[in-house]
Amino acid sequence: MEQPRRYIRNMRGYGANPPKANWPGGAHVAVQFVINYEEGGENCILHGDAASEGFLSEIVGAAPWEGMRHWNMESIYEYGARAGFWRLHRMFTEAEVPVTVYAVASALARSPDQLAAMQEAGWEIASHGLRWIDYRVHNEEDERRDLQEAIRLHTEVVGEPPKGLYLGRTSVNSVKLAIEAGCFDWISDTYDDDLPYWIDHDGHGNPTRSQLVIPYTLDANDMRFATAQGFNSGDQFYAYLKDAFDTLYEEGKRGRPAMMNIGLHCRLIGRPGRAAALKRFIEYVKSHDKVWLPRRMDIARHWMEQHPYQAPAQVPSRMSKEEFVERFGGIFEHSPWIAERAYDFELGFAHDSAGGLHNALARAFRSASEDERLGVLKAHPDLAGKLAAARRLTPESANEQASAGLDALTDEERATFTDLNTRYVEKFGFPFIIAVKDNTKESILAAFRKRIENSRDEEFSTACKQVERIAYLRLKDILPS
Repeated sequence: MEQPRRYIRNMRGYGANPPKANWPGGAHVAVQFVINYEEGGENCILHGDAASEGFLSEIVGAAPWEGMRHWNMESIYEYGARAGFWRLHRMFTEAEVPVTVYAVASALARSPDQLAAMQEAGWEIASHGLRWIDYRVHNEEDERRDLQEAIRLHTEVVGEPPKGLYLGRTSVNSVKLAIEAGCFDWISDTYDDDLPYWIDHDGHGNPTRSQLVIPYTLDANDMRFATAQGFNSGDQFYAYLKDAFDTLYEEGKRGRPAMMNIGLHCRLIGRPGRAAALKRFIEYVKSHDKVWLPRRMDIARHWMEQHPYQAPAQVPSRMSKEEFVERFGGIFEHSPWIAERAYDFELGFAHDSAGGLHNALARAFRSASEDERLGVLKAHPDLAGKLAAARRLTPESANEQASAGLDALTDEERATFTDLNTRYVEKFGFPFIIAVKDNTKESILAAFRKRIENSRDEEFSTACKQVERIAYLRLKDILPS
């Protein structure tokens, strides 16, 4: 059987109403510093690679040298380990600001003094993979093997396994492999949100195992000192970080606390002319009261406590067609064909909410023929009509009419509705339809008297919009907004 089209990217996220972060101490923003420790793990033929490194250095337009050592490139990376790291270590320890280290396992193995300093400072040491290389063209099995070796070597060198992972130069399989490993409290190979979030075991399939994601950053990142359209001076870096912090601090003050990530590299920000800007920013951040300065593991623990994973009760885009039609076939009154057609659309995460699924169902309704849409209108019962009196309404319609008091009319009111219903149907050929949850008995009667004066085309369009509105309100009762 042909599988329905499904869009596996998540373009919705938390939507318009993200959860309250509830950072410790009522902080308006969590500011998290990351030091990428890659020196000694970069591409180099001494490491068994085919070429030298060509990424994130002082050399403008650098390219890998096939089969050759690149002495200048190697020495730039060596600066990060020999001088830049220690400058950053002094800066953060003196300021009493904890950091998370994204540590390449092979680089750590070549830097025991730096590792000891990280541990003594209480820094979190997360995995940055086995080597600082590009995995985009690696096959899945080779990448899996490298990740397993990264975990093994990290554990051997550090003394304990990594609890977090950021690979960085990823393939399309990297996040899946990280989750599959089953040993990470958090992963960070995404840049898609200002808050942590949960995904299931493969990112879009089975909710039986979940993974916490703490998104990272490429904008508040010193890598832009070494890229086109990047920072040319420390002042530019400081100004960008300050603007980002000020925006997030103000949003947090207004009730939307979020997270600010800052990415650093020993060989880049560790240079004196740039380090001064980082020092100014640290001082600026610490001059504010409502700031939390955690490690990523602290964010993970907080999120697990405050916002533990909750498997969704129903996920429309993952249902079988039979389940989908059974559950949503009555959203448009007695018209399961709408759900059948919507199921065949390219559904995804964005359609697993009330608004998203409503859009898909409404598309199926709007693209139907006029006769088909007329059939949907005719499937609706009269307001306070004979079906209601005989208690033969669908549960949805019965509850909706009761919400506006249409199940408890006086004799005079019932006579008025009966007269209006008769005249309306005679004129338009379908019953009067209105989203009663948006109305009172009085406003319904006022709309009834006004709309009965419409032309047939005007009223057909109005009734169709009301049908869509009713469907949306029904979905809001059963799916998250």
